Amino acid sequence: MPVSGLAITWLGHGTFLFTSPGGRRILIDPWLTGNPACPPDRKAIDRLDLILVTHGHFDHIEDAAPLALSTGATVVSSFEICQWLGRKGVERTSGMNKGGTQQLAGIDITMVRAEHSSSYVDEGGITYLGEPAGYVLRFEDGTKVYFAGDTAIFSDMALIRELYAPHIAFLPIGDFYTMGPEAAARACELLGVRQVVPMHHGTFPALTGTPARLRELVEPKGIVVIELKPGETRQLAAV
Repeated sequence: MPVSGLAITWLGHGTFLFTSPGGRRILIDPWLTGNPACPPDRKAIDRLDLILVTHGHFDHIEDAAPLALSTGATVVSSFEICQWLGRKGVERTSGMNKGGTQQLAGIDITMVRAEHSSSYVDEGGITYLGEPAGYVLRFEDGTKVYFAGDTAIFSDMALIRELYAPHIAFLPIGDFYTMGPEAAARACELLGVRQVVPMHHGTFPALTGTPARLRELVEPKGIVVIELKPGETRQLAAV
């Protein structure tokens, strides 16, 4: 089977490292040092071009500032999160908002809607960090990825299909804090994708949704579930 030039590595929970067809390294929702699902030999990353953050919860942003400072990567997130990171010494940020598209490191990045919340416990209190988001990424070879972040299902996923036509979706399936497998299966239909990578499952006891249940629901409809183990890298099949 021919393969795309895009490689994906799951670092546990909602954290992924993408290596683009052009060799760019993009880390999404960086939670490494405190992440119980991240393999010990994967907790340090020495080279990054971009860091994308979907929202402000600790399990998606905890290592954004230290990694940005150590690698020199540009952080992409909401305006509010980028301002907050700036106060923590991060100089290279590119804040945006939902509906907008920017190109960085040869990759088109579109910020789209998510249904969740966004805050961080900072200096003894809760700091609200704008609204949560997802991303549609268009890589150098034309591969289009929808990365949902933490979200419930919402009907406008059909508009994401209409406007951006992603080839593959990264969807949370853990339930409790996000949608579970049943809603994720319906999300695949709304998005029109033929491949789905499940995430945000199994890290904590509350996250009971499983890839097996998602596969049971979507594979009869011709949708392939790409199940990764933490630390595993997969070269995506061509679309």
